[in-house]
Amino acid sequence: MRNQTIATVSAAVLLALAGSAQAGQKTTSFNVAASVASNCVVSASNMAFGPFDGLTALTATSGVTVKCTNGVGYNVKLGTGGGSYATRLMSDGGSNTLQYNLYTTAGNTTVWGNGTSSTGTVSWTGTGLSSAGEYTHTVFGTLPVTSANQAAPVGSYSDTITVTVDY
Repeated sequence: MRNQTIATVSAAVLLALAGSAQAGQKTTSFNVAASVASNCVVSASNMAFGPFDGLTALTATSGVTVKCTNGVGYNVKLGTGGGSYATRLMSDGGSNTLQYNLYTTAGNTTVWGNGTSSTGTVSWTGTGLSSAGEYTHTVFGTLPVTSANQAAPVGSYSDTITVTVDY
């Protein structure tokens, strides 16, 4: 009987220990990584001078809106359109033209171009790609009274300017 009691007690102790035993546990870790690439988004609004009477110079503005990755510097350049940086030309779709030009400031002192031929560009630094990071650069346009513009026949004239953002 003594052996039976010892066996019973031993079995009870073993069951108690087995019930309170815990499973093993191991841990590890992994890295999470990303890189932020330089990026810019650009859009532009149209410029409309309105009716030209041949006697009064016209001015107008347009906006070039840029969003760039935070901390990314950029440079806004404008193409020549249908003419040159010295004299941009709107056309009526044929051979008739109107002379005009685009400037970096309202004072019309620096022609907005690509940085060559005495033209200027506009530089800025991005603050992020959200709408809060948008910055609009104003393009100032002038359609002057010149003998060539005074000789232009009645019609609708237009030109297309390419905006380039280097970043």
